[in-house]
Amino acid sequence: MKTSDFDYHLPESSIAQTPAEPRDSSRLLVLHRDTGDVEHRVFRDVSLFLQPNDLLILNQTRVIPARIFAHKSTGGRVELLLLRRRDSLTWESLVGGKGLRVGTKVNVDMESDDLSSPEGTNRRNGKSGDFSIQAEIIELLEGSERLIRFSEPIELYFSKVGNVPLPPYIHEKLTDPERYQTVYAKEPGSAAAPTAGLHFTPQLLDELKAKGVNIAYVTLHVGLDTFAPVNEENPEEHKIHSEWCELPQETADAINETRTRGGRVVAVGTTSVRTLESVAQMLTADSQPLIAAFTGPTSLYILPGYTFRVVGAMITNFHLPKSTLLMLVSAFAGRENILETYTTAVQEGYRFYSFGDAMIIL
Repeated sequence: MKTSDFDYHLPESSIAQTPAEPRDSSRLLVLHRDTGDVEHRVFRDVSLFLQPNDLLILNQTRVIPARIFAHKSTGGRVELLLLRRRDSLTWESLVGGKGLRVGTKVNVDMESDDLSSPEGTNRRNGKSGDFSIQAEIIELLEGSERLIRFSEPIELYFSKVGNVPLPPYIHEKLTDPERYQTVYAKEPGSAAAPTAGLHFTPQLLDELKAKGVNIAYVTLHVGLDTFAPVNEENPEEHKIHSEWCELPQETADAINETRTRGGRVVAVGTTSVRTLESVAQMLTADSQPLIAAFTGPTSLYILPGYTFRVVGAMITNFHLPKSTLLMLVSAFAGRENILETYTTAVQEGYRFYSFGDAMIIL
């Protein structure tokens, strides 16, 4: 198995720049993994492929406005992208700017608009007196990552200093930040949205419940590593970063009851898949239930050859070439199936990536 086995050509015009309106008007490609057959639908038709007693698992993480602009005392501009919180004042962050060594202090801008505009530069003028929150680099991490300590808990000021961190392939400005949140987003902590859930509306969820489809929730806070390509020639040598997840007791009970009744567990998004399969991996004794409550980190890396213990069907978006997410769906449906389906999706004009269309793998 080589990383190049998970490469494919995608025209830039196929990358969605804006979300579909309304949410459930996006397209839905239906893949039957046993035969490789596909159907072309609209996402609101997803109820046709879900049955009473199926259990839909949704990731209720909420994207935090983790992109923050700042200035050094000399006036140099700095961009911080918060990745993981270590304690109330300390964050692992990606940093952009010059001379950002240990001991460097920056002043956080108390307005959340983009400093890259000339208006932003002129208004602030690099004067440290314009700022009230300071951040200090206290440790160098890998690459452009730094450990940063704020003078106050930065979450208290997200509404004034934070910007939603859109993926690097989205170039259009997002006028409504809530369109990069699922309608059921609840637990703040992600640097990126669990995008398979962006297609659901409250009305569609109500329709599914009325049909007898059960719904349960997990939380996995998505890191920016979800967009990172695998650069190693052998994908097994790639180091996947850990992400924090939680599977509450009521969700564990719902999963175990569903499996006992012979129903399917349908994971919405690769983040839900990783949460479910991570917990299942930890339970090995025959006397234990299939799933139990869990809170903690996961670094589960799913490659072809993996045996899925919980997930029976999956709703997901179309993923980047040579990414761990493409490898995960290939493990679920077969690499050849997935790449042939992606070729079809390109030919049929599907929109790819975070704001793109969806597929359901049955």
